Amino acid sequence: MTTVLPRWDLSGYFPSLGSREFAEHHERLGADVDRLAALYEEHDVRGGTDAVVDPARLEAFESVLAATNEVFEEFRLLNAYVYAFVTTDARDETAAALASELQAQGARVRSLTTRFDAWVAALGADALVAGSVVAADHSFPLHKAERSAAHQMTEGEEALYSELALTGSTAWSRLHGDVTSMLSAEVENPDGSVDSLPITVVRNLATDADPQRRRAAYRAELKAWETVGVPCAAAMNGIKGEANTVNRHRGWADSLEPALHNNAVSRATLAAMQSAVVASLPDWRRYLRAKARLLGSAGANGGLPWWDLFAPVGDPSAASVAWDEATATVLSSFASYSPALAGLAQRALDERWIDAEARSGKRGGAFCMGIREGESRVLLNFGHTFDSVSTLAHELGHAYHNTTLADRSPMQRATPMALAETASIFCETLLTHSALAATEDPARRLSILEYDLQGGCQVVVDIHSRFLFESAVFERRQARTLSVNEFCELMLDAQRQAYGDGLDGDHLHAYMWAVKPHYYSTHYYNWPYTFGLLFGLGLFAVYQDDPERFRSGYDDLLSSTGLGDATELAGRFGIKVEEESFWASSLEVLRGRIDSFEKLTAPA
Repeated sequence: MTTVLPRWDLSGYFPSLGSREFAEHHERLGADVDRLAALYEEHDVRGGTDAVVDPARLEAFESVLAATNEVFEEFRLLNAYVYAFVTTDARDETAAALASELQAQGARVRSLTTRFDAWVAALGADALVAGSVVAADHSFPLHKAERSAAHQMTEGEEALYSELALTGSTAWSRLHGDVTSMLSAEVENPDGSVDSLPITVVRNLATDADPQRRRAAYRAELKAWETVGVPCAAAMNGIKGEANTVNRHRGWADSLEPALHNNAVSRATLAAMQSAVVASLPDWRRYLRAKARLLGSAGANGGLPWWDLFAPVGDPSAASVAWDEATATVLSSFASYSPALAGLAQRALDERWIDAEARSGKRGGAFCMGIREGESRVLLNFGHTFDSVSTLAHELGHAYHNTTLADRSPMQRATPMALAETASIFCETLLTHSALAATEDPARRLSILEYDLQGGCQVVVDIHSRFLFESAVFERRQARTLSVNEFCELMLDAQRQAYGDGLDGDHLHAYMWAVKPHYYSTHYYNWPYTFGLLFGLGLFAVYQDDPERFRSGYDDLLSSTGLGDATELAGRFGIKVEEESFWASSLEVLRGRIDSFEKLTAPA
C-alpha cells in the first residue's frame, strides 16, 4: 500500500508544546488548582461527623462542585494534548517532561477529589440531592463518591499516596510505555536477509498473507519481547504490588472489588457473564480448529499455532485493504444506521482526528480520547486488513459516544469502562452486519466471518485468559515479586485454560503480559471488553427488533453512561445483565457465526 496514512492535527488547540498559548494555559491550570485547594480549605472540604446540610452548606457545595468540574475540564484538555505527543513519539523529551509535570498536578487534583468524596459521605448524598438541583443532576456520581469514601485511608495517607504514586505505579507505567514503543525486532526474510522493524509493524505482520512471513514475525517478536522482559517484569511487580498494598489499606475485600466498583458492575453480573463465557469456550475451539484445518497448519493436537491466529482466509482481496477503502466502508455502514453517526465519522476524517500510521516510537494498539466539546483524537496502527477497518469503526464509535457526552459536566460523563465500550462495540457489529449483507460470495463471506470471529475470539477467549492471568498475578504478588519466567508461565497456563485444544500447545505466546499495555495502566482492564462486546450484541438485537424505537433512546443511553450503573441503564432496553441467559443469548449470535464458518470451511 502506497497511500500515506493520516496523522492527527492538533493545531486547533495550541500551535505547539513550546508555544506561548500552551504555556499560558499550563500556568493557568496550576493557578486554578491552587485556587481549588484554597476553596476546599475555606469550606473545610473533608470527611467528618458534621452532617448538617443547611442553605449555606448547600451553597458552598455547589460552589465547590462547579470549581472542581472546571479544573477537571481544563486538565483534560492539556493532558490529552500532551498525551497525543507522548503516544506518537516516545523520543519527544519535551512532551515527556510536560507529561510528568501534568501527572504531578493530577496527583494534587486526585488528592482533592478523595477529600471531596469524604465530604459528600459526611454530608450525605441523599441530603445533598434533596436540597440542590445541581446535586440532583449529579446524583449518581455523588452516591458513587459516597461509596468510594467508605474505602478511603485517612486524608493524610491518601494525599501521601497520590504523591508517592508518581514515583511508583505512574513511573512504572511510563517506563513500560517508553521501553515497548521503542522496541524493534529482526524479521528474517525467505532469502535470508533480515529486516529491523518497529514492534508495532512486526505485530501487524500477523495478518500477512504469507505464512512464512507470519511465522518469522512471531519468532522475531518473541525474541524482541524477551530482551525487555526484565524491565517489563519490574514494572508489573511494582504496579500490582502497589495496588495490593493500597487495596488492603482501603479495606477492599480483594483486588477485583475496586474494579467492580469503578465499572458500576455487580459481582453477580460479572459471575453471570463469566459463567456464560466458560460455557462458550468449546465453540471457540471448534472455530480455531476449523481455521487450522483450512490453513493446513494444525499442530499435533489439531490446534492453531499462535502465528496463524490473525491469518487471513477466504477472499484474497480482503487480505489487503487500502485506507480509502477502509474509510468508505465505515462511512457506508454508519450511514445505514443514521446520518448523525456517518456525519461524525466524516468530521473525524475532514478535521484530521485520526493518526493511523504504524511507526517507530509510536505506542501500539489503538485508542480514542476525548479532548473538549465532543471532539476526540483516535490513534490506530492501521494494518490494511478488515480487522483494521473494524478497529477504525470501534474507535470512531468511542468518538460518537464522546459527542453525546459533550453537554455533561466532567463528573457526569465519567463513564465506567464496561459501559464505555457500548458505542464502540455497537459500531463494530454494525460494520460486520453491513459487510455480510452486502455480499453473497462464499469466499468474501468467509473472509468477513473470519475477521469478525477473530475479533470475537480475542474479546471472549483471549480476554478470559488475561483475566485468569491477572487474577493469578495479584494473588502471587501478595507474597513476593515474580520473575520473568513466572510471568511467562502464568501467561501460558492462562492461555491453555482459555484456548484448550483450539491452539497448538507447543506454539503459544508467553510474553503477552509484556505486549498488552492495559496491565500497566488500569487493573482488570480486560473483562469490561467482554462485557462491552456481549452488551453491544444484545443492544444490536434490540435495534433489529425495532430500529426506530431503539434510535430514539440510544443517544440518551450513551449520554447517561456516567449517570447510572450497568443494571439500571441496561434495564432501559429490557436487558437483565445479572442473568446468565442474557449473556448466553449474545454468545449464541457468535455461535451461529462459528457454525457458518465451519460450513464454509468444511471439505467438499
